[in-house]
Amino acid sequence: MPAINDALKSHLSTDREITITVTGRKTGRAIPVLVWFALDDSTLWLLPVNGSDTQWYHNVLKSPSIRINAGRSQADFQGVPVTDPTQVSAVVEKFRDKYGDSGLKYYSKLDVAVLARAR
Repeated sequence: MPAINDALKSHLSTDREITITVTGRKTGRAIPVLVWFALDDSTLWLLPVNGSDTQWYHNVLKSPSIRINAGRSQADFQGVPVTDPTQVSAVVEKFRDKYGDSGLKYYSKLDVAVLARAR
């Protein structure tokens, strides 16, 4: 798996939110979305705020290309849906470690996650 470039990794290690850009499954347009994330070594995790009901998640299912913007750095990633409950729980714990229990209150459904693979 390709590594995340150093400039982007630097932003990801300090930022609390990033902009992801996905392709609309109906319109084909680029759709930017501000999201929280967790970085585990060089693995980038996304947790849709409404779980499998989240629109950007549906877009990733149709077109897995994701552009990540953090600070002035950006890179293209491949979104890999994670639906195994044990793996999703592990991602939720990474988010809990980063944002605390109070941050997770904004998440209404915790049934899926997305692994963002650098390309």
